[in-house]
This record gives sequence, structure tokens and C-alpha cells, in this order.
Amino acid sequence: MLFNVRERFTLSEQFLEQYKGRQPDWGPLGYITFKRTYARPIGENGRTEEYWETLRRVVEGCYTIQLNHCLNLKLPWKPEKAQRSAQEMFRLMWDFKFLPPGRGLWMMGTDYIYQRGSAALNNCAFVSTEEIDTDFAEPFCFLMDLSMLGTGVAFDTKGAGKVTICVPQVGEYTHVVEDSKEGWTDLIRVILNAYVGKARRPAHIDFGRIRPMGSPIRTFGGIAPGPAPLIECVNNIDKVLSRCAGQRITSSIITDLMNIIGKCVVSGGVRRTAELALGHPDDDEYLQLKDPVLHKEELMAWRWASNNSVIAREGMDYARAGGQTAKNGEPGYFWLDNARAYGRMKDGPTWADAKVAGTNPCAEQSLESYEICNLVETFPSRHATLEEYLRTLKFAYLYAKTVTLIPTHIERTNAIMLRNRRIGLSQSGIVESFERHGRRQHFRWCDEGYQYICKLDRIYSQWLCVPESIKKTSVKPSGTVSLLPGVTPGIHYPHSQYYYRTIRIDKTSPLIEPLRRAGYRIEESVYGDNTWVVYFPVKEKYFRRSKSEVSVWEQVENVAQIQYYWADNQVSATITFRPEEARDIPYILELYETRLKSISFLPLREHNYPQAPYQEITREVYEQSVSRLKPIDFEAINTDEAQDLYCDGDRCMVEVVLPTPEPEQQEVPFEEVAAPATEEVQN
Repeated sequence: MLFNVRERFTLSEQFLEQYKGRQPDWGPLGYITFKRTYARPIGENGRTEEYWETLRRVVEGCYTIQLNHCLNLKLPWKPEKAQRSAQEMFRLMWDFKFLPPGRGLWMMGTDYIYQRGSAALNNCAFVSTEEIDTDFAEPFCFLMDLSMLGTGVAFDTKGAGKVTICVPQVGEYTHVVEDSKEGWTDLIRVILNAYVGKARRPAHIDFGRIRPMGSPIRTFGGIAPGPAPLIECVNNIDKVLSRCAGQRITSSIITDLMNIIGKCVVSGGVRRTAELALGHPDDDEYLQLKDPVLHKEELMAWRWASNNSVIAREGMDYARAGGQTAKNGEPGYFWLDNARAYGRMKDGPTWADAKVAGTNPCAEQSLESYEICNLVETFPSRHATLEEYLRTLKFAYLYAKTVTLIPTHIERTNAIMLRNRRIGLSQSGIVESFERHGRRQHFRWCDEGYQYICKLDRIYSQWLCVPESIKKTSVKPSGTVSLLPGVTPGIHYPHSQYYYRTIRIDKTSPLIEPLRRAGYRIEESVYGDNTWVVYFPVKEKYFRRSKSEVSVWEQVENVAQIQYYWADNQVSATITFRPEEARDIPYILELYETRLKSISFLPLREHNYPQAPYQEITREVYEQSVSRLKPIDFEAINTDEAQDLYCDGDRCMVEVVLPTPEPEQQEVPFEEVAAPATEEVQN
């Protein structure tokens, strides 16, 4: 057991009685998203948690960690004060003032966290390949290990040119793959090291211990994929490396290996992962990795598995990369020196975070190599006053800081995480807050809120006897978490005032019949992926303009302002642009290079592919659709389909642009891609 639990914290039963049998103020897709994604199974009868039960598990888990941290270090603990605090945290989450990330809703309070460590509570990670000449396989295995926990992992290509690929020597032995994530990773480690002369490739690989596809994964949740994704992964590694014998490793080989592993994880279970590649802006080979004319086969095979960005530098020429971004949205940009030098831009350069080596897949967290991050999401548009929002920030901070009290299963990661205690208090519904409170008022909330968080961190770090957090705030893209209260994700503008939001649900899901009886439009997926597509009519509450009506310049300025007043880590933003604005992108990058740490772009297109996740509709269509709906029979809905748990970001999407796309090859947001993360498949 990685975290010694001597005593469990429990919420008052009298307090919980007032929530049993009730539902919160869900957004239009809130309850279905919760049941599909975050409600854990209870008992043997197939029932899954109701929202009050999930919050009970999350809050009791959070305070159990604090309690045992204090017990193990013999620090003061006041039970009555803790009970009052825990009840307030529960109420704030019930009222959707803030929420843990999806990973927290799914895993916090489970025995898995105490036994296996906190990696499954952390959203994202970064690993550099700069040291692959010392330990070739380690960065790839780190990505695989954390990806199988649903954690998104970014990587760089700094290892290019540092090792020579060789023909593997074969050892006369059989490698037996154990039925666990460690077993899968161990096989990939051996295969990779064989290609640099640091291991012998097994003459035979025995996959017989991997349980069959469809078997339940009891410790982590989900369904086992069987051995097929791992077998394909090994074959694809061989396909890439066997033709490179005698060559120095390149940025494309590094990216391909990471993508092959990412594809294995995506194919390997019901949770997804995310990858971000960080390359050099002058590396032509890297910039052409997703060229659909030059590399169509690799693009469709595995290169779709990562978003690709470049490590930008002040003063660089943005014409080449910016011109490519204008065509298809990639590469994105990460200013490493800015991330190292600055917290909030308002506070000037301090270089307090000088060891930063990269960022996470959605680019909202500055990270050292092998560092992980945990986030928490606040909803300022659901607050009436600054004082109310500051109170929420206290408990959002307390949740995030608590996650740092548990080590992970990776020693190298612990050495960084326990020193930095990096967290990310995020905001969603920022555009809604602009409309409700005014833009200037929102930035005032950001400024005063940040100063309050710094004060809290000094107080609570002293109480817990741990270092203050090196950085504390960010803006993540959000996605499924923001669907629970029904707010706009992160800093992004709404699709339109009225639209259909489609969700794909497996044909075997018990969610389908209650939705059908309630009158929701349901169609069979045109992609033949054994899913139904459910249409949810949505009306944006605080609406003034859609994303197609806001200029690319205004969107970038919003990011710069939030980077100035709020985020000492970063702001994850995908800036949408119209065709006539594409030529402005190199100029935007040049003008904003001293005010940003990260940014990405996505062209606005009329996709015209069927069953798109967002479909604009008229007010009349919306009202007709809503008028046909009946209350959903909550008691009839029980499911264990947990998914979408990594960065919680439908903005962390992969765009595949082909010359003449077939339906299954068209641009599909990552949210709609099959979900990854097989976890240990032992009881």
C-alpha cells in the first residue's frame, strides 16, 4: 500500500439524508454524462452511483487523505472542523460551484488510490526523450504506463540523433505477458531495448495470460480488450524500427513509436488518452508528419494519435510554421522560455519554474520531464459575487492540494511532484462570465482570486508541512466535466445559441431505453461502430456570439488577458479562425509571443459529415425538440461505461485531413474517438 490509511473519514449521515433521492441542477446533458462517465458500480446487482453517492466518495476520500497525512506525521487534526469543512465542499460540488476533474470523480475515494498511488488522480504528464541515449525505452514506457491509467502524456523529440537503431539479437526464451498494465509495459520495454542492443528479443511471446476481450476490469473499472491491441502494437513497432537498422533515430521515429503506443492504449479499453508531440520549428521532417499526401498510410495507421506542436522561441520566423497552421490547424505553439520565466505574466519574470521541460497534451500546465499534474475546475459564471467565488476557490484549492499528498508508483515522478506540488485551479464558463459579470469584472475576479489562492497556499502548506505549490492556476479546455452543470468549456465560445449536442453511446448500454422513452432523438451510428447517436437539444443561457462570430484576434487577446491575470501555469485554448483570417496567424504569433505560453488553432469549416458532435439548429427546432421530451426515468439508468477520463478536453482533438475523405476518415473530435486506458485486469 503506497498510502497508509489508518482511519477513514466519514460524512455525517444526518447531513447526507438531505441529499438522498434528490438530483442537482443538471445541465442539458449533465445526468447522462454523469451516468455514462463517472458513476461507479455499487454491489453485485449492476446498480451504479447516484450523484450524491459519488460526491460522498470523493469528499470522504479527500478528507481521508488529509486525516491520514496528519496522523502519519503526528500533525494537528480537529474532527469537528473537518466535518464542517467536508460538508461545505460537498455542498459546493452539489451546486456546481466547482468540480474535481473527471479523473477525480471516477477515482477519488477508491481503495485503488491508497494501494497504487495517485497517478490515476492526475490528469496529464510530460516526458522528454532528451536522455534516450541513457535509457532508450524509459520515455516510451512512461507514456504507456500512464496512458493505461487514462493520463494524457506529452513528449518532445529532443532525443533525435542520439541513438542508432540496430537489428535485434534474438534470445531463445519465451516472454510471458502478465495480465496487467505492468505486464504490457514490460513487453514493450524488452522489444524497444532490443532495437538498441540493450536486450535480447524473445524468440516467443506468450499472450495466454491476458484475459479475453469483454472481461470486466474490477480494480480500475472498464472492460478488458484482450491481447489483440498489444499484438498489433508489437507488430507496428517492428514495422517502424526494422527498416531503420543502422540509422540514427529521428524525430519522426520517436513520434511514430509514441503514437503506436498511444493507439494501442486507445484500442485497449474504454478510456481514452491524449498525446502531444513537441518538435523543433525548423525540423521539416517533423512538420510534414501529418501531410496527407506524403504520409497518408502512417497518418491513418497511427499518426492521428497525437496533436503536434513546436517549441517556439521569441524572435523566430513564424512564416513557415504559421502558414502550415493556417492550412490545417497544426502545429500548435509552446513558448518554453516563457513557461520557465513567468508565473502570471502580470508578475514579471521570476524563473521560479526554470526546470520546466514541456507541457501536457492540452497545454495548460508547465511540467518538468516525468512530472504529472492534477487539476480542478471552477465555474465563475455560476457565482453572483466575488466573495462567493473566493469561498469556492478555497475548497477547490483544498481538493487539488490534497491530491499532492499521495505519492505515485513512479519514484522519479515523486521526486518532482512532491517538491513542486504543482496544481491547476481552472475556470470553465469564462465567456459566460464575461456576459454575466462583464469582462473587466471577470479579470478583477481573476486577479483577486489568484492573490487569495497564494494566501491559502501559504496557510495550508504550513499546516500540512509540505512545500508551497510552484504554480497553482491554469485554464484547461474542459469537456465532459463542464457538461454536468452545462457551462461553456474553458475559455471557448459556444457553438451557437441553439444546437444539437450528440453523444455516442454503446448499443448495449442501459442508458438507451430510458432516453428513448423520454423522447430523445436516437440514430444508429453511420460509422458502423456499434453505437447509437443521441441528440440533445441545447440552449446557451448567457449567449451573445457564437465562435464563428468572434474574430481570431479577440480570441487570442482573451487568452493573453487570462494569462496575465489568472494562469501562472498556462491557458489551454484552441483558437478558431475563418478562411479569410488564416493569413493573420503568423502576425498574431509574432505580436503575442511575449504574452503567451501556449496556443493552438483550428480552422472553421463546414464539415458536413453526419452526426457531428455540434449541429446548429433554429429556435423553432429547439423548442419543438424540447416540447417532445419527458422526464428521464432516473431509477432505470445504471451503467458502467466509464470513459473520457484523461484531460477532460474535447478541445484536445486530433484532426485528420485527407484529400478525399471517406466518412470514417473525416475530422472527428477526440471526444468521439474510441476511449483508451486498459488498466490492470486482475481482480
